[in-house]
Amino acid sequence: KVELTKTPKAKPAPGEKLGFGKLFSDHMFLMNYKTGKGWYDPRIVPYGDLTLSPAAMCFHYGQTVFEGMKAYYGKDGNILLFRPEENFARLNGSNQRMVIPHIDEELCLAGVKKLVEIDKDWVPREEGTTLYIRPFIIATDPMLGVHPGDEYLFLIITSPSGAYYESGLAPVKIYVEDRYVRAVRGGTGMAKTGGNYAA
Repeated sequence: KVELTKTPKAKPAPGEKLGFGKLFSDHMFLMNYKTGKGWYDPRIVPYGDLTLSPAAMCFHYGQTVFEGMKAYYGKDGNILLFRPEENFARLNGSNQRMVIPHIDEELCLAGVKKLVEIDKDWVPREEGTTLYIRPFIIATDPMLGVHPGDEYLFLIITSPSGAYYESGLAPVKIYVEDRYVRAVRGGTGMAKTGGNYAA
């Protein structure tokens, strides 16, 4: 299902500095999951806030996963995606580690293509810019208790973006940590989950 916005937002002006992940397009993709029912109700709706219980499990136990991909204009004027099927395969790898039900990769690929098609005017045209695409899944069960969720929400949002670092592709400074670690044997280091980035 597709519900188009009735109040489109102003798009960035050509040449405007975009930053990374600060602006968001007019629409988003949503799909729900419930144990016994599976994934259901894939839809594109106007971008907007979510309503979740304060007890939603994603807040308390970090049962979340995410991916990142890009859409950009090719030299032939067509909008291109860079191997999105690999991103959805990796998302399912993260799902497996975080005990989140697998998604139908072909359905999600169709969903992201439709979302980009609808919001094609949000794909920036300047060299070095892209429409950043963020698929993610959160556990939404409104209860406390340490166990895998029974209810999930899958979303895809998009953001016209410039370089991730202010310096673009120029060398960046890094900090090397010798005390704390993000990934350990048997941990979740290979999963793209919020807890890894928090650490």
